[in-house]
Amino acid sequence: MLLYFRLLKESFSFAMNALRNNKLRTFLSLLGVTIGIFSIIAVLAAVDSLDHKIKGDLGDLDKNTVYLMRFSFGPSEIPRWKREQFPDVTYEEFDYLKKSLNGVDKMAFNLFTANENIKFEDRTVSSVRVTPTTDEFVGIDGIKIDHGRFFNESESNSGTPVVILGFEVSNGLFDSPEQAIGKKVRMYGQRFLVIGVTQKQGFSTFGDSRDNAVFIPMNFIRRLYGENNDRITPAILIKPQKGIDMDAFKGEITQKLRNYRGVKTSEIDNFFINVLSGFTDMIDNIVGQMNVVGWIISGFSLLVGGFGIANIMFVSVKERTNLIGIQKSLGAKNKFILFQFLFEAVILSFIGGVIGLFLVWIIAMVMSSVLDFEFILSFGNMLLGASLAGLIGLISGIIPAITASKLDPVEAIRSGM
Repeated sequence: MLLYFRLLKESFSFAMNALRNNKLRTFLSLLGVTIGIFSIIAVLAAVDSLDHKIKGDLGDLDKNTVYLMRFSFGPSEIPRWKREQFPDVTYEEFDYLKKSLNGVDKMAFNLFTANENIKFEDRTVSSVRVTPTTDEFVGIDGIKIDHGRFFNESESNSGTPVVILGFEVSNGLFDSPEQAIGKKVRMYGQRFLVIGVTQKQGFSTFGDSRDNAVFIPMNFIRRLYGENNDRITPAILIKPQKGIDMDAFKGEITQKLRNYRGVKTSEIDNFFINVLSGFTDMIDNIVGQMNVVGWIISGFSLLVGGFGIANIMFVSVKERTNLIGIQKSLGAKNKFILFQFLFEAVILSFIGGVIGLFLVWIIAMVMSSVLDFEFILSFGNMLLGASLAGLIGLISGIIPAITASKLDPVEAIRSGM
């Protein structure tokens, strides 16, 4: 064991000497490893950060949540022209399903509308995303109210002009969230009583942060625009009870809605049952593909880095041929010479990898401070980067190390003179 520690110490010393005595050559040789490790870990960290953000944005939602509407979340085999003929879901269908559907935990009726401007006295917030919905939406979407409350069933059914402001909307209209409660803001040409302000969510992966949104009773918009209006797109949100058989649940929804609409047996469904788990599976698939692409692109940089390390080790063997001959003449075994150069290659490559990891860490700190986005450099990715650097050094240094270990001591001393 002491022998290996001495080998490691000598190899580290030789590696440091190579860095000091041949700065440009060593820098250029390590640059490939540095870029390769930087590329791989930067891509993995970025994808992990994006995946963490997406999971965080969807964390409050039950993966079995059903979005019943005329549109599909993903690709569909139904031709576009036929999908465009599908009717929108209606409030009457929502009411029917709510009364007749089994295994429902919570159910809400949402309307997707155009953005609006909101005013309070001389202050205006533009392009605010308005979400008209029913009272149970708060239990499905996981909205967190920082101040005040969400509207209740009575206010929802009657379409009372009350509003819950997003964090940024509240900041744009009032000096503090507490000040917003009880005030009346103007929207759709009418006054709305502010009864709640949501918690700050921050940047959203899907560009629909609640910070720049408001929530109002859906029946207010129904009274204002009616059922058939191009300005609104309705959707029924259904949160099933835990442990339910989703295939059977979707089958029941399909059967009841087809019967309600009078869809014939020979006709296809004229609606889509979108389950959130299918959407998250699609995201996981995209994340996996991004990781693969990152590995392929970064692999070329690592390949160049490996050649660089091999090159510097061959040069190192040539420069120290005389020293190798002296060591062998004094009784050094082939294994000692082999491990000496092998350790040196690993150490040099490891140094390049550490520099690459350091650059990723710097960029992660800068991006996290500048952007409203947490860039995560996990310990697992750091360990992976360091291990890859060591592996590249091991592979790149094996042939030069074997070459050095097989040198004849007499020829080595003679050629080094």
